[in-house]
Amino acid sequence: MTVKNRIAIVTGGAMGNGKGIAEVLASQGAGVAIFDKSDILEETVAELTGKGYDVCGFKTDITDRANIDDSVAKVIEKFGRIDILVNNAGVMKNLPFLETEMSNLDFHIDINIKGPWNVSQSVIPHMVGNKYGRIVTIASVTGGFVDDGGDMSYSITKSALIGFGRCLAMEFIEDGITSNIICPGYCNTPMVAGEAAEERPDNPDAFLKDLASSLPIGRLGKPEDIGFLVSYLASDEASFITGQTVVIDGGCTLPETNLSY
Repeated sequence: MTVKNRIAIVTGGAMGNGKGIAEVLASQGAGVAIFDKSDILEETVAELTGKGYDVCGFKTDITDRANIDDSVAKVIEKFGRIDILVNNAGVMKNLPFLETEMSNLDFHIDINIKGPWNVSQSVIPHMVGNKYGRIVTIASVTGGFVDDGGDMSYSITKSALIGFGRCLAMEFIEDGITSNIICPGYCNTPMVAGEAAEERPDNPDAFLKDLASSLPIGRLGKPEDIGFLVSYLASDEASFITGQTVVIDGGCTLPETNLSY
């Protein structure tokens, strides 16, 4: 897969799936700029550059357009162009619907929807100018395919990203830009670890083990699993794929029933 010498931005790349995506792209020869406001951004960049990868990080709040524009300008200054954008950053704070205040919905909308909107609007003009671009937006199986109680705000916003990615595909297809959407299932990330701690504070590891065993494939996803799929969709070989939604979930959306045969 050809991402060597391509330049990528990965939002939310300091940890979890974002870190896995950044590391896979970098390991395959891409220059990677991580946009993240987490305090562990520098630690992640140090870890990846220590492996010999071409990775840099910019402290970026994806709800702040001026901050985004500044970070994008720094990427252009450093690398000269942007070929790949991975809209990965996202949040999840689940509550029962009748206990969910509007502030919770706004929190999800600001980061999960407006964030990719802001970053894409800042980056795409550079892709249009080069007549080349690969945009990969990370949604979720939650919303578009499955749901649990308490998922309302998260589900609404992740579902919206499917339409967002498809609209980008149509609008910029003549500019050499593809846009695809990835819907991961449960992966071994800090977000899922946090859910485990909430669901079973006395034994979160047992919750994760039970969760893994509930998946047909028998394990949680790894961040690099998502990274390899992103790398393919961001490659030259995937130039005929655009506007598509790809599920990567270890088979969790496969069973029609919970029956065992």
